[in-house]
Amino acid sequence: MEGHGASIVEVKKINGEWQYIKNSKYNRRITITNTAMRIAGPAAGHDRMKTASDPKGLEVYGTLANCAGGVTPWGTVLTGEENFHGYFGGQNKNEAEKNAFKRYGLGEFTYNAFFRFSDRFNLEKTPNEPNRFGWIVEVDPYNPNSKPVKHTALGRFKHEGANIIINYDGRVVAYMGDDERFEYIYKFVSENKFQASNREANMKLLESGTLYVAQFQENGKLNWLPLVYGTGKLTKENGFYSQADVVIEVRRAADLVGATPMDRPEDIEPNPVNGRVYVMLTNNSRRKPDNVNIANPNAENLAGHIIEMTPPMVPSTSSVFDHAKESFNWDFFLIAGKPSDGKSKYGANAVEDNWLTCPDNVAFDNRGRMWIATDTGSDSQKFGTADGLYATEVDGEGRAVPKMFFRCPVGAEVCGPFLTPDNKTLFLAVQHPGEDSTFDSPSTRWPDFKADMPPRPSVVVITKKDGDIIGS
Repeated sequence: MEGHGASIVEVKKINGEWQYIKNSKYNRRITITNTAMRIAGPAAGHDRMKTASDPKGLEVYGTLANCAGGVTPWGTVLTGEENFHGYFGGQNKNEAEKNAFKRYGLGEFTYNAFFRFSDRFNLEKTPNEPNRFGWIVEVDPYNPNSKPVKHTALGRFKHEGANIIINYDGRVVAYMGDDERFEYIYKFVSENKFQASNREANMKLLESGTLYVAQFQENGKLNWLPLVYGTGKLTKENGFYSQADVVIEVRRAADLVGATPMDRPEDIEPNPVNGRVYVMLTNNSRRKPDNVNIANPNAENLAGHIIEMTPPMVPSTSSVFDHAKESFNWDFFLIAGKPSDGKSKYGANAVEDNWLTCPDNVAFDNRGRMWIATDTGSDSQKFGTADGLYATEVDGEGRAVPKMFFRCPVGAEVCGPFLTPDNKTLFLAVQHPGEDSTFDSPSTRWPDFKADMPPRPSVVVITKKDGDIIGS
């Protein structure tokens, strides 16, 4: 259990080299056994969040199954709880949670044996504990004594992450993807406004607002459907008795309002330069020819695609978008895969060698260029390529023409691309090198390349030898 959670470490550039500061006051470990977290938003204190160890339903220890995240404009970090269902075992005997458990895959299998040794992860003994996971967690890295917050207003699902933009009117908008086949794209619009000089107030912006789910239309329109208790089908007749029920079972709520099932929505991020929003859809091998839809056109979609969403302009402006509106435009940015497969689609100036598969994470540099991290996994053998980091322009002649910048070690995927504000340093995480091989005879021993060391996930720091801008 101590191996699950998160670590915060400080790194600093000293004499031209990035170094880990071992005795930094910011360094800390967040685990499921020793880190108390505040539950905020509409589900806080609800009966479905209460347990014997937390009879008020206001505090939970730790975070699990963390995937991507986001950095807020007020300097905190968001981390998404993704495949939390696999950490619980045993038989559920609580009929009230039966349908909810099924919708999230709880009880089908478990990644580990936690439930055999801890009642907390045993569905029979603590059936409400799973409701306390599957949220976006906000952590303040600058205050080691701060208590992380689980934001229930943003909905409970298998979060890839959450990325925020400050709307023209001061409200903040968070974009999120539910990373599973046939799941949905969400956004959250805060009730209150960002205050540049009030960090404490900003740290409560994600506690109240309106949650939406995306519905794609044939005419290039995108409707954001509000997930608000008492509206439409989100009523007691369908098992919703409060907004807490809506956010705890947000997948079922999205089903009822008619959201568009997508091909594994992963990272979703607004471009800070052109104002449009980009959705990474990794793949969906289970989509059949009879259930393709306008936004997911490929059956047995192994390669994935990227969608570009465009908010409407604020009246009387030519470059200011309103991310809070309920109607957007959308189009494909690219459809991944080999150009010769008849399914892919790239920019007009793409050539045969400029292609990628399975877009996963995304970042933008200060010029607005898109950096795409891929996760092909075991399908890399089918495509004959390894995962890596690709860059492409989003406008002009280089639009949707991806170029490989970094190829990761065999068996690995890259994730979490992050550029410093001056664009001169790129941080990139390499996950699970040597996957699908054995411990005694791994397919790689990256990054140590020593006979007595197994492959290890690591963070790579990339700079140019001449100190210039990355990608210049």
